[in-house]
Amino acid sequence: MDRKSLDKYLSIAEEAAVAAGKYLSGYKKDDILVDSEQGKDIKISADRDSEKIIIDILQAKSGFPILSEEKGSIGDTESSPMRWVVDPLDGSLNFLRGIPNCCVSVALCRKDNPELGVIYDFNRDELFSGIAGTGAWLNGSAIAVSKINAESKAVLFTGFPANTDFSPGALSNYIERIRTFKKLRWIGSASLSLAYVAAGRADAYLEKGIMFWDIAAGLAIVSGAGGKYFLDGTDVHDAYNVCATNSSLPGVLSKYRQEARRQ
Repeated sequence: MDRKSLDKYLSIAEEAAVAAGKYLSGYKKDDILVDSEQGKDIKISADRDSEKIIIDILQAKSGFPILSEEKGSIGDTESSPMRWVVDPLDGSLNFLRGIPNCCVSVALCRKDNPELGVIYDFNRDELFSGIAGTGAWLNGSAIAVSKINAESKAVLFTGFPANTDFSPGALSNYIERIRTFKKLRWIGSASLSLAYVAAGRADAYLEKGIMFWDIAAGLAIVSGAGGKYFLDGTDVHDAYNVCATNSSLPGVLSKYRQEARRQ
């Protein structure tokens, strides 16, 4: 896809994300309904409302099918070369509890390769956007990944998706993997974690079994900001093990690739 087309669709994604985010920012806590709660996963009414706003804009301004967290596939997402990938509210529990770490995420992907992405943090009015391998921006100003070049100095953002294996053995292996970093952060939003890597606020992001709509936009923005990432599919449809870093920590990606091959 040429740059003119990418810019056009980036603008559409920004419009959709901001419209949904502005709606969510005015949501009254007493109006939030819990639709379902299974294990560690929760679905709330705000997810559905935000999704409708985004889908209406994307369908009105493009012909691409859509993969969204709430509705699943809209149109032929399997055979179409391009598809929108939407998380209408990443950090639903944070939103429900009034924790200001949540956002709207919209990506345009060629199959499983994010080409552009938008993440709107409506609590802070921060709009992260990026075109993979080309550029990334925060509220229109260029951003770039950090230059931290040692894990002992690096900040790692990570998390535990709802389907995480919390057995002692699995947790022990996870801790062994991440203990070499200077600091660890869990904020309850994969999208924002990746946006922070792109903006140089964090140096790496690592998560197992995370759904594609949680990470698609963020990966495009990280790539646009000069970072790198590695995706490894799981046996759960649309779930991935993912590692994203600045370009100065190549050892993190190579170690993750080696681990993925052994599994």
